[in-house]
Amino acid sequence: MRQLVRTAPAALPAVLRAPLAMSAALATAVLVAVGILHFRDSGLTGIDAAILPSIDGVRPPWRYVALVIDFGGEPVGAVILLALLSGVCWLVHRIRTAVLTVLGVAVTVAVTTLLKPLVGRTIHGEFLSYPSGHTAMATALALIIALLLTDRLGLGRPAAAVLALGLALLAGVAMGWAEVALGAHYPTDAVGGFCAALAAVPATAWALDRVADRL
Repeated sequence: MRQLVRTAPAALPAVLRAPLAMSAALATAVLVAVGILHFRDSGLTGIDAAILPSIDGVRPPWRYVALVIDFGGEPVGAVILLALLSGVCWLVHRIRTAVLTVLGVAVTVAVTTLLKPLVGRTIHGEFLSYPSGHTAMATALALIIALLLTDRLGLGRPAAAVLALGLALLAGVAMGWAEVALGAHYPTDAVGGFCAALAAVPATAWALDRVADRL
């Protein structure tokens, strides 16, 4: 097993190290800045108030669409997605990426879980909301898929960066919209979740490669 991990392709492809390092630094700055802006906040304020008329959520049929997307961030849905992606990675012999699928999502969710009580922002008067864990998880999975595709397709730096950030943004917007549509989060909570994944996944992949290379 140690030999498999050591000789497996890198979890973080070389062409993406610099682009994702820069995006991770920017994402971390935004994550912290928005958290400070909404420290101990509750209710619609600032940018969120300008975007949303209320936090009651949307009505059918869009509500059903939002519920389907939201399921991917729920425990059962998340386990299914993690199992499918890690299984695909094993089948194509990307062992480090399979490990990253579990570890990267775990670190991302841990970051959002720790930040929620620290920031203390609430929605509906009692639920901690910043940053959005669902949005963070969806973004993390999309980013890991992009890392896998970059390695498998042998993409150059520009194409790889566009793919990685494009997939991450697509997943983040979709899940963020669902969470806001269901009245579970404010828009800036979704921004925070997106940034949390963009910061956590590349860092976790880099650390995983360093450990695996030393085995």
